[in-house]
Amino acid sequence: MRLAGREWRVVVDEVRFGAERLRVIRPQRPVGHMSLHEGRLGAHMSVDRRGAADLASAWWLAARSPRSLVYLPLRSSASMCGAEYGGLRLDLVMLHHSLGFRASQWKSVRGRLRSGRMHKVTMPDRPFREVDDDEHWTRWHREFRDHLAWTIAADTLLLTGSRLAFEMEGDQVRALAEDCPAHLADRPDTHCCAEIEIGRFSRPRTRWQLHVEACNRHW
Repeated sequence: MRLAGREWRVVVDEVRFGAERLRVIRPQRPVGHMSLHEGRLGAHMSVDRRGAADLASAWWLAARSPRSLVYLPLRSSASMCGAEYGGLRLDLVMLHHSLGFRASQWKSVRGRLRSGRMHKVTMPDRPFREVDDDEHWTRWHREFRDHLAWTIAADTLLLTGSRLAFEMEGDQVRALAEDCPAHLADRPDTHCCAEIEIGRFSRPRTRWQLHVEACNRHW
């Protein structure tokens, strides 16, 4: 599935929180075969073809929307993919660290969501720029700060980072949506996934990973 030109219909909510207004973006349609579970060394997400494309659209939007929270309500999905991994079932929220949003606020914000405004997001010709080798190597430097941070609150995995932090993992998300269908059509038993590093690399024993896998039975 090519992402260029793909349309993703969303709902945009403006939530008043204290003296501030927060913008929350979520899919207009219920999330289908897509699930997220907490694991011992990270989180495991399973997606079908449409779910992979929705995740790519949400990831691109999160990277480019520093004033918004992008919310995927995955706990309401009927998908049983990934259930074998066990663990708490989670929603997903992606946001920029510049918002200064505290994870403890999320439950209250989520409870204030209403019908919102319908909006259509159209993916550009090249939604994810190529990150060169030099940029990838900089993440190992002690002074590097553009890591995706994570926390779990109110049954939700919150991923927080800069635009660069999301972009550095974006090509894996793109490949899952665009390249995996051909791989699975050729070899249905292929393990097709994205392995998204979360947190600093200086402490490998505590490093988390978001493992996003194509659910073959629904692809």
